[in-house]
Amino acid sequence: MTDFPPPAVATYGATGPAAPLVVLLHGRGSDELEIIGLAEHLPRGAAYAAVRAPIPEGDGYAWFANRGVGRPVAESLRSTMGWFTDWLDTVAPAGRPVVLVGFSGGAAFAGGLILDDPARYVAAAILYGTLPFDAGVPVTPGRLAGLPTLVARGAQDTVIPRDLLDRTWAYVNGPSGAPAWAVLDPGGHGISPSTVAELSGWLNMRLEFFTEQGRGSTLAPPWVGLPSLPERTGPFPSTSTNTPQEQLTQQSPPVLQEQLFERLSKLPGVGTRDSAISVPGARAFVVRKPGGPAEAFLVPQVGEFAHLHPPYDGSLHLALPPALAADALAKGWSVAHPLAGLRVTPGMVMVFGPRDEDELEVVAAVVATSHAWATGALES
Repeated sequence: MTDFPPPAVATYGATGPAAPLVVLLHGRGSDELEIIGLAEHLPRGAAYAAVRAPIPEGDGYAWFANRGVGRPVAESLRSTMGWFTDWLDTVAPAGRPVVLVGFSGGAAFAGGLILDDPARYVAAAILYGTLPFDAGVPVTPGRLAGLPTLVARGAQDTVIPRDLLDRTWAYVNGPSGAPAWAVLDPGGHGISPSTVAELSGWLNMRLEFFTEQGRGSTLAPPWVGLPSLPERTGPFPSTSTNTPQEQLTQQSPPVLQEQLFERLSKLPGVGTRDSAISVPGARAFVVRKPGGPAEAFLVPQVGEFAHLHPPYDGSLHLALPPALAADALAKGWSVAHPLAGLRVTPGMVMVFGPRDEDELEVVAAVVATSHAWATGALES
């Protein structure tokens, strides 16, 4: 319970209690009546609710979106998140999918909510704002694993400090573990028509996928050939945003790439071919007798469960049960595919190429686990 007044809410779209709920959170100088207009340009079939920030004079949620850090800010964020979730629980009980879309200061508030309880939401969009770093919510590797997240920023934005925009961009597109879709707007601090179009298409994909397939497998087995997955040492490699997804730094030596390819080619019942989904030169691993579920594959029609990218890259894409994908993301071995949970299996990740013989053993075990899932041999 909090001392805040009941939320002022503007609504749009579907009215059924089971319809996906998209919550719109405004920024400084705005209110719920202004941001609800965004819903007119977003997918039909969802329910939209714009919630007024419990701050006077239209300050939005910007009170912790800028430079405030430390205990007072953390306590203020915590109390406001409690006020919001008390309301949310009344309109979206367990089982109703909820998406957060926050602009500017509202983006920081949305970020606080997903970092505090990522399992509560099925997607989030952080628009022209920053996550609430140093405000008492976890910003750890793999924290947003399995949560499709769109992050948009303006190249000429002078409202939000540039270092915070950079930090948010880097975290969401890398160590967060989120299947991230990145939008770089050439303009400033305002939602452009092109960003609205990107948001609408992305949101439509996520809602359709979630309605049809949900969050994915709940299987949580051990890794094949490993007592546990170790932490990957060293800094996080640079990767591309969006598609095609590539590893840009810390590439695996070509000799190790070939050793890995030969080793994986000898897994039971595995064949190789050109990838049916990746860039030219990518080599796919396929199972001749699939025994696992469709979500254990990158391309179920051909049995492709993994592929190795060309030598200039050296990383792999593969499918894992979401729980194991989250472990690989948190331990620093991979990043989520930008379309995981939107167009491809929720557990699709890009695993970094091995830099030495020790890493070769770990990466081979990760792929062997993917293979075991695809063949139906993986057990919890």
